[in-house]
Amino acid sequence: MKFDVAIVGSGLAGLSVALHLAETRTVAIISKRALLDGASNWAQGGIAAVLDSGDSHQQHIEDTLIAGGGLCDESATRYIVEHGREAIEWLIEQGVPFTRDATAELGFHLTREGGHSQRRIIHAADATGHAVQVTLEEKVRAHPNISLFEHHCAIDLITSDKLGMKPAQRNAQPHCHGLYVQDEQTGKVHTFAAEHTVLATGGAGKVYLYTTNPDTASGDGIAMAWRAGCRVSNMEFIQFHPTCLYHPYAKSFLITEAIRGEGGLLKLPPEAGAAAGTRFMLAHDERAELAPRDVVARAIDFEIKKRGLDYVHLDISHKPAAFLIEHFPTIYARCLELGIDITKQPIPIVPAAHYTCGGVVTDLSGRADLPGLYAVGETACTGLHGANRLASNSLLECIVIGRACAQDIESKEKLGTPYLPDWDESRVTDADEEVVISHNWDELRRFMWNYVGIVRTTKRLERAQHRIALLKEEIDEYYRNFRITHDLLELRNLVDVASMIVNSALSRRESRGLHFSRDYPETLPKAIASVLTPPHR
Repeated sequence: MKFDVAIVGSGLAGLSVALHLAETRTVAIISKRALLDGASNWAQGGIAAVLDSGDSHQQHIEDTLIAGGGLCDESATRYIVEHGREAIEWLIEQGVPFTRDATAELGFHLTREGGHSQRRIIHAADATGHAVQVTLEEKVRAHPNISLFEHHCAIDLITSDKLGMKPAQRNAQPHCHGLYVQDEQTGKVHTFAAEHTVLATGGAGKVYLYTTNPDTASGDGIAMAWRAGCRVSNMEFIQFHPTCLYHPYAKSFLITEAIRGEGGLLKLPPEAGAAAGTRFMLAHDERAELAPRDVVARAIDFEIKKRGLDYVHLDISHKPAAFLIEHFPTIYARCLELGIDITKQPIPIVPAAHYTCGGVVTDLSGRADLPGLYAVGETACTGLHGANRLASNSLLECIVIGRACAQDIESKEKLGTPYLPDWDESRVTDADEEVVISHNWDELRRFMWNYVGIVRTTKRLERAQHRIALLKEEIDEYYRNFRITHDLLELRNLVDVASMIVNSALSRRESRGLHFSRDYPETLPKAIASVLTPPHR
């Protein structure tokens, strides 16, 4: 399998890179499941960009910096914000059906979300990610230069040092020449040779027991880049979405930030006794329900633990029913299926792991430490999100950096790829007991939720670190001796990512943004990114 560019992941970041490159390059898109099974397709709220004369780049930048707890890279933030409008215009050109508003300057409705000082979220009702993904998927499937490999699971990157190739120049870095990929339907491992490899695999929400992420979010790109010698940064900053539907039959159903942006109120449920129906956010932050996600998530976590609750209520039933059905049709329909009429009743919600703010260290063209390797979207850490992602900045980053990544690749001279060896299975056997994988998977996600969640302590983190070391040993031994499976590959990646999260959290002796430690509740005067370097680099 030889291509100019191999893209791992089929979310907005990966599809953006592919479409920008397809006129001049042969492109492979490797998707762990079907194209629409990634996190982008689940995104409800919208895309933040300055699209109205009453708004400004500076206001968007300042909102991002404030939410990011002083840890955002200001130059990266400025670059992404200033390229926001052209990114949205590109999506409109592709045919994305954003919700229209004849009274708005651009002709599209803009909503507001927590942490934003202006209405600047362009959206397609409450299913923006799905609208964008469906539009781009149609174009990707139709393009003759793009080859799709759905239900293919990436295993590891192929680098020159692993092949025993000596760099042409002294002290030169190893180079990425492609990757090994398993076809899930046949079990066969294919060698993908590519001059440029782009990791767009999303985040690592599945490392936690409760998450809004799809099952594909197992940190694959971050783990593969780490094993190949790339630095990762800010992995302790895991954003917990404050409002995930609490219901025994609803798996990880997200209640968009825009519900609070349009006037939704957080209240205590009947189980709170005399305080039932009371709003509680004003006791935690003067911005109340419009405070950034980390503040809201901690407030909900505090109230749940203090009062012994399972959930709290998000109530927007005071708004006209027609308004709710028009603006939140997906949420209205899903809740109604479960017996909750949001026009008349509050929605039971809990926080859940939602977004990985850190990731593979890249520049503003998506270039990672390893020549030939790029990372875009949630897999990467450009510095935009800092210690806490501002709502709806993530899809913006996908499009802006996706385009910049494609432009950088197009600027490179075509050099071809060396011969790459086939995957070697000669010394492994079929696994005797798959229960080892399922047991380790469950254990990892449970102790990450209990020990490395919204509120942390050094003792909890050290317990998690100890358990991870034991699990990693078991998983590595299993990987060396048995044929690979989808579940084994994901578990191997998750335990690597869990280790990065815990080690980064232990290194941060303060509370900042999404990282809150009871042992270090104060914020240090100077914000410093946490950067981990692989021991073998």
